[in-house]
Order: sequence, then C-alpha cells, then structure tokens
Amino acid sequence: MELTSKQRAQLRSMANSMEAVVHIGKGDLGENLIRQTDEALEARELIKCRVLETSGFSPREAAEALGRATRSEVVQVIGTKFVLYRQSHKKDKKDKIVLCK
Repeated sequence: MELTSKQRAQLRSMANSMEAVVHIGKGDLGENLIRQTDEALEARELIKCRVLETSGFSPREAAEALGRATRSEVVQVIGTKFVLYRQSHKKDKKDKIVLCK
C-alpha cells in the first residue's frame, strides 16, 4: 500500500504530538526490537521511533529496515525520529485510523 501525499500529511499531523515508543540503541535491529515494533503497530497503527546516538544506524536506515521487517510504511524521517504506519489487521478495532482519499 503506497501512501499519497495527503495521507502522509494527515499521518504526520497525527504523529506530531506523539512520544517515541520504540528506541533504537546500539546493536543490531534484532528479533526483539522487530517484535516490539510489530506489536506497537498492531495496537496503535501509527508509532514514532527514535534512534539514539549510540546506534550504528542513521534514522533513515533504521526506518527503512524496520519498515521492511514489519511491512509498514515510513511516513516521515526528521532528525533522530521517524514515524511508521501500518493498518491494523484487527477487524473489530474501534479506533482505527481512517485515511483521507
């Protein structure tokens, strides 16, 4: 699923006030980090992540690697933070994000 520019703008504005829920430090993007990110995406659909100074990854590299590993879209990379989006697979989720057309 490819996001349009209007959808990206909508998601960026929603993520503006969010705190980072995933922190990437030194070491590799391991199985635990991928599982944590996957669970956060399933619960929230839109998450903000932060790359710490001790990490061997740039924010862009980490965003693209986690996006591939979790089958999510990279919405924005700015500074040391990035935003990921993936529509929830739960059909009964009551607070789903409705994207503009």
